[in-house]
Amino acid sequence: MTNDSGKQFDWLGLMIGNSRLHWAWFQGEKLSQSWNSEHLADNVVNEEFLKKTLLSFGRDRSCALPIHIASVVPSQTTLWRAYPNVKLIALESIPLKRIYPTMGIDRALSVWGAGTTLGFPCLVIDAGTALTFTGANSDRVLVGGAILPGLRLQLQSLAMKTAALPEVKLPERLPNRWTLNTPDAIQSGVIYTILAGIRDFIEDWLEQFPNSQIALTGGDAKILRSYLQIQFPNLAERIILDTNLIFWGMRSLVFSK
Repeated sequence: MTNDSGKQFDWLGLMIGNSRLHWAWFQGEKLSQSWNSEHLADNVVNEEFLKKTLLSFGRDRSCALPIHIASVVPSQTTLWRAYPNVKLIALESIPLKRIYPTMGIDRALSVWGAGTTLGFPCLVIDAGTALTFTGANSDRVLVGGAILPGLRLQLQSLAMKTAALPEVKLPERLPNRWTLNTPDAIQSGVIYTILAGIRDFIEDWLEQFPNSQIALTGGDAKILRSYLQIQFPNLAERIILDTNLIFWGMRSLVFSK
């Protein structure tokens, strides 16, 4: 992105996700920094608010920056309308063919970002609040995908919807499959079932597109990849970990104009 003199300047990408705000600070086309923050309450978003937010991440400069926003939470999007330099990214602006109207813009941006940086065809596995699979072919046509509850959401739902099961955390390492206590049994059931599902989706995708790129992104991408490296090491070698796919998609849109 350049100003009237042709000089590159800074801009922000903001993905409003189901659980958090995902930020990226770009200097032209270069990603300088990315981070996450909590959803806003009822704050009025203005330059002073943004300056305080960015300073907390070590940025000491004027904050009157363009912010390119994609969102899956309409109530959070509304809070940004007071900021003077907001550019909302619409689903129809993403040049992926056969996008359907109810598709999440986070999924569309991720697969577009993967395709434009890694190449098409590509399959994106997004390990966020929901675990999603999204694939596109070499003609940049959306093939389709699937959605299921993510790792943490499955663990939380057992605690919330049952009388006796506790809420457990994700373990740092892949747990034993067969266990003799309830918390470990919950971890095993959720994690091994998800890993098996991921393998099944990837194998089916590679039957159709054997030369496809496979990318893993989202908040739980790193821990999920560590599980895959232990359980399915050969498959894990095919997977590229990149937690900034959404922002590569944004960058492609910004610089295509």
